[in-house]
Amino acid sequence: MPEKLKVVITDYIEPKMDWESEQFAQRGIEFTYHQLKHRPESEVIEVTRDADIIVVNMVVITPTIMDGWEQCRLVIRHGAGYDNIDVDALTERGILLEYVPDYCSHEVAEHAVALLFALGRKVMSSQRVLTDSIASGQWDFDPVRPMFRLDGATVGIVGCGRIGSLVYHKLEHFGMKFLICDPYLPSERKAELGIDVVDMKTLMRESDFVTVHTPLNDETRHLINAETLALMKPTAYLINTSRGGMVDHEALAKALKADRIAGAAVDVFEKEPPDADFPLIGLDNALITPHLSWYSEDAGWSIREKIVEAIDMFIAGTGPRIAVNAEALAKG
Repeated sequence: MPEKLKVVITDYIEPKMDWESEQFAQRGIEFTYHQLKHRPESEVIEVTRDADIIVVNMVVITPTIMDGWEQCRLVIRHGAGYDNIDVDALTERGILLEYVPDYCSHEVAEHAVALLFALGRKVMSSQRVLTDSIASGQWDFDPVRPMFRLDGATVGIVGCGRIGSLVYHKLEHFGMKFLICDPYLPSERKAELGIDVVDMKTLMRESDFVTVHTPLNDETRHLINAETLALMKPTAYLINTSRGGMVDHEALAKALKADRIAGAAVDVFEKEPPDADFPLIGLDNALITPHLSWYSEDAGWSIREKIVEAIDMFIAGTGPRIAVNAEALAKG
């Protein structure tokens, strides 16, 4: 490694970078940070060209950008996924990719559970009932009908990894039943959780709530589409706190407008922030939150600390902390 390392942050969501500046100064590391989301590749190359370690939030890292790097050995994705980074291209170049899937697991699971209860208890419609009833001088509960007891409802969990299993644990004491679809769940993990898995079609047909918790990749993109939505009960709800690309939002909007399903809640979008004409905006049976399922003050500090920890481990040769492509080390 060079005598003095350089760390570059391409884009960030923290209010300030003072803490990071202090941490890297204490370690004798040169540090710069930028806001390059949606900026041309040439600008990203310019500021990352001589970096040893690059921390990326939402900037898309392409082979063209990588070709401009002179000495990068480590990329850290600031987040729990890495679908904005070409992993194969990094591996071919012997560049390690790490990410931080363990900083906000409870927050995302709690948000999914909160959305589930908000849908099931029709919290948004209830607000309108209150406003209309005050105006008319009498209660009118028709806008929230039908509403069903959540005790005994069936929750379908698509993907039972770190977050999906937390959703399961947080809901299992509410008297609910569960269907799990995860073809990659190891047998020992199934035994540990005490669950059986079903195929996707069974889960979609039989669930009262479907909550999505799988990573986004070529296999899972638009996993929720017109065909899978058509399998759902007309009284069922869809919840997505995973990645926007998991759901075909045009197909979902059509299903909601036709009352093909009872409702949906989404916290993630294929384009972030979404455009003003995002098809779910304005639908009475769609609950939309602004990709904040990850957020708590605790999680916000956790990811910052874990990124610095990953860099410390890389420098000391005790890492990686959590690698995506450990095989790149053999090429580096």
